[in-house]
Amino acid sequence: MNYDMLILRFGEITIKGKNRTRFENTALNHVRRLLAAFPEPIVRKEYGRIYVELHGVDPALIVPKLQNVFGINSICLVKRADTDLEQIQAIALGFMTEVMAAQGDRTVTFKVSARRVWKPFPHGSQDMNHLVGSPILRAFPALKVDVNHPEINLHIEIRQDGTYMYHEIVTAVGGFPLGSNGKAMLLLSGGIDSPVAGWSALRRGLEIECVHFHSYPFTSERAQQKVLDLAQVLAGFAGKIKVHMVPFTEIQTKFTQVGHDNLIITLMRRSMLRIATKLAEQHRAMALVTGDSLGQVASQTLGSMNVIGKATDIPMLRPLVMMDKNEIIEISKNIGTYDLSILPFEDCCTLFVPKNPSTNPNLRMVENIEAYIEGLDEMILEAVRNTETVVLQDGLDADTEAEAKGSIPEHEAENTPANSIVKESSKELEDSWF
Repeated sequence: MNYDMLILRFGEITIKGKNRTRFENTALNHVRRLLAAFPEPIVRKEYGRIYVELHGVDPALIVPKLQNVFGINSICLVKRADTDLEQIQAIALGFMTEVMAAQGDRTVTFKVSARRVWKPFPHGSQDMNHLVGSPILRAFPALKVDVNHPEINLHIEIRQDGTYMYHEIVTAVGGFPLGSNGKAMLLLSGGIDSPVAGWSALRRGLEIECVHFHSYPFTSERAQQKVLDLAQVLAGFAGKIKVHMVPFTEIQTKFTQVGHDNLIITLMRRSMLRIATKLAEQHRAMALVTGDSLGQVASQTLGSMNVIGKATDIPMLRPLVMMDKNEIIEISKNIGTYDLSILPFEDCCTLFVPKNPSTNPNLRMVENIEAYIEGLDEMILEAVRNTETVVLQDGLDADTEAEAKGSIPEHEAENTPANSIVKESSKELEDSWF
């Protein structure tokens, strides 16, 4: 079907009071970036809505992209008419002719929902329901009126600059516009949970940078690539994602030598938080995001999370903490990370997992062990210094990934073309927060 325009409607940001304009402009800029490759559509914003005039562009090419714009709650596919009764009736009849062509001979329930926004128009909303609906019902005997639960609800908005008609409404991702609520560091592993936590953070208006801990050569390069592939999926929602790849081998090996095997996971995760906190300070992030789900593993009991969380003094956000595994898996499938997450490549948190990890560690004992480990603070600083940063752009072609890697400093990476991956000289790598 040929549509003239799209109406993008906001969700939660409509309650943001004085911040509403800023939030809407953030979403508007996101839409414009996504549609930059399509020179024909004209994008404009009015209070509470974004309008995309298609000018012949097939909406099937752009609606899937716009569905992932955070802050957009729904997308209406619209036919436009001049605000004149005869033209409204004619366009509405033609519109319904196209709609009914796809319905076959079956009986279809129907209603018209007219709304007169421009009050000088001489016919009220209730009158327009009848004036538009009657010719359509005469033309299509298979249509039956159902004002409560119609299969086709023909919406008509009468405005001064034109009248908009639509019946097809596509659900979008909702939430808050990208980056409108600040920046956080996501501790990203190769598992199912942390990419979902990252997507959830993006949906709540956070800009995220990823931190991944690797233990090369104990973990393979393919395991690191798996994490970059997961981050690439998140880049599809965010436009660009930085992944800080942290070398964790020396610290992890040191923990295996302290003689407290049941606390290895606790010690590892506390060190990860300390490193991620320093990276957050360097990159002006205000919180850490993890994929913790309460009770899922030993390190995610309330006692463990309490002791581990004491290692940082910045807020820790746990979007999945009250979800069960099936809920998390369902989201991972919907956002496209599940098939990557289940690939059988190890990460550093699976290397030295004890048989009986502590589920209720003692904070004072853990702190005493850390104080006893010679050079731990320096190893943490060294890990931060040796971190490498990879910048992933939306739309990376896997075949060109190796060619696109380069040594481009962070300040230049802002101007690199789309569909590229950049390895920065400032260093930063992966995170196995499982």
